[in-house]
Amino acid sequence: MGLVRAPPRAVGNTAYVLLGSLPHSGRVRGVLAESTDQPHLVEAIDGVLRRFGGTARVWRTDRLATVVVPGTGDVQPSFVPVAKHYGVTVQPCPPRRANRKGSVEASVRFVCGRWWRTMTAATIAQAQGSLDRFLATVGDARPRPWPDGRGVGRTTVGALADAEPLLALPAAPYPAAVEVTRPVDVDATVAFRGNRYSVPPGLIGAELRLHHRLGTATLEVCSAAGSLLATHRLASAGAGQLVRTPEHRAALEGVVLGGLTSDRPCVRKGNHPPGPAALAEAARLLGPAGREVTVDLGRYAELAGGDR
Repeated sequence: MGLVRAPPRAVGNTAYVLLGSLPHSGRVRGVLAESTDQPHLVEAIDGVLRRFGGTARVWRTDRLATVVVPGTGDVQPSFVPVAKHYGVTVQPCPPRRANRKGSVEASVRFVCGRWWRTMTAATIAQAQGSLDRFLATVGDARPRPWPDGRGVGRTTVGALADAEPLLALPAAPYPAAVEVTRPVDVDATVAFRGNRYSVPPGLIGAELRLHHRLGTATLEVCSAAGSLLATHRLASAGAGQLVRTPEHRAALEGVVLGGLTSDRPCVRKGNHPPGPAALAEAARLLGPAGREVTVDLGRYAELAGGDR
C-alpha cells in the first residue's frame, strides 16, 4: 500500500489517495482521504480492502510514520491492534528499496498518468466515484498473460484478481475515531463529507470538532474544548442531505422570528406625482402622446349640463 498526494485542482483542497495493489494480478483500488493521520489512514485501508473483497495475509506498506516507527522497521504500537483486527502481518518496505514494492509503484504511475490527467471532479465524493469507475473498468481491463500452467493466450487483470484467494474481512472496520475541524455556517450547520449537520444557532462562525467512530452510524459535534454539543445520525457520504434536529430547528426559527417585530408600523411608500423633469423626459420620448393632460373643469361642467 502507498499513500500519495492528490492534485489540489481535483477537489478544491489538498487530499490524499491510498492505493492498494494485489501483486499477483495487478488489481488496484484507491480511497481518497483529507488527512494522513492514523484514523483517516485506517478508514482508507478498510475502504481499499472492501473494494478488493478481501485482504492478503501480508501488508507491505510505505514507511509511513502512522504505521512504522520513524528510523526503525518496527510497527507503531497503535497500529498493531489494526493488523490484529484484520488478521494480517505488516511488513514495512526497506528504506531506499523501491523495487520491493514495485507493484504499488507501477500502480501509482498508472493512476497518475491515466486518471489524474483527465479527472474533472470538484469534490472528494465526485473524485472517489471517478476513481472507483476508472479502476473497475479501465484498470481491470488491462491485458495480462496467463501464469504458467494456467492456459495459453492472454487474460485481464480483473480475471486474474477474481481467482486470487483472499482472507475474509471482519464485519465492521477497526473502530478508529476520525476527527476533523469545521466552521459553523450562517445557517447554523457544519459540513461533513457532502452533508450538513445542525448545531445551536448561537455558534455561527465558531470552529467545532466533529468525531466519527468507524463502524458506527453517528456523528458527534463538540466544542473546541471538547464538550459534546450534538449527536446526529450519519448520512451517506456525498448525499447532500441536511440533518437538523427538532430542537435546533425551533431554536433557529426563534432567532429568525425574533428579529422581526411589530413594534413600529410599516413605512408606506408615498404616492407622489411625477416632477417637472420626469414630465419633460416623457414628452421628449413619447412626443404628443407624452404631453400632460389638461382638464378644463368649466368645459366639463358645460358638457355635463348639456346632457341634462
